[in-house]
Amino acid sequence: MKKILITGGTTFVSKYAAKYFVEADYEVYVLNRNSKSQVEGVQLIEADRHHLGSVLKDKYFDVVVDITAYNASDIIDLYEALGPFGQYIMISSSAVYPEYEAQPFREDTEKALNKFWGKYGTDKIEAERALLDRVHDAYILRPPNLYGPMNNVYREAFVFDCAKTNRKFYLPENGRMKLQFFHVRDLCKLMEVIISNKPEEHILNVGNPETISIKDWVTKCYACYGKKPEFIYVYDDIEQRNYFSFYNYEYKLDVSRQKCIYPETIPLDIGLKEAARWYDEHEKEINKKPYISYIEANFPK
Repeated sequence: MKKILITGGTTFVSKYAAKYFVEADYEVYVLNRNSKSQVEGVQLIEADRHHLGSVLKDKYFDVVVDITAYNASDIIDLYEALGPFGQYIMISSSAVYPEYEAQPFREDTEKALNKFWGKYGTDKIEAERALLDRVHDAYILRPPNLYGPMNNVYREAFVFDCAKTNRKFYLPENGRMKLQFFHVRDLCKLMEVIISNKPEEHILNVGNPETISIKDWVTKCYACYGKKPEFIYVYDDIEQRNYFSFYNYEYKLDVSRQKCIYPETIPLDIGLKEAARWYDEHEKEINKKPYISYIEANFPK
């Protein structure tokens, strides 16, 4: 039984990963401050990653899965506190690529400030650099928009709310803006492939090979409840994050490296239905934003 350390373990990706690897018969340790409920079957290391002392020094992990590294100090403090370990996998972000570069973004595309993601993206760049300076054979995964069960971000859940209450849907401009997604289970299955096979490529864009327009994405979300959306197109000069759950930013990742080792991903309509079933039972776990109240206050009935 392989020992795996997962940073976090209580929110969305890290929580899902903890559950996934427990069910895959790994010996799962989670590192968090124990401020939220823990996944059944994990072994908790209750600590702040910036104040670990010697708590990890006498433990060996076959795999470190770092899901909560957002900047260089996150990497440095954890690395310096670790004892011996095998593989290191970091979940980075597509936000490391500047919006002005040619698309689809490749792993060797320049990394620089993205005006939509700002400091989040540049901090991820520094985290990647700090990791590779210390663990030369680390694996770095750069996903687009992650979705699926346990997602506490108000993205698909916002559209589910609109569908369940039969709301008209206010769509930015003509609805043709494209999005790219990756199911959180695909992310975990890919990590399992990396753990087992140790592929040659260590930096990978990950995601569904295809993109989808926001109009089609909303339509698929409504279909989870047997509904069809009635669209109202918003052409006014209004910041779309006031009423829609994504920035006005279209991009695509080249996932050719991923496809060589993990060729099949979960179809989006199937993944969304799974997300909707989870949401119906866990609505209180979502960090909701005031999109609906903004719409009601600023758009005609």
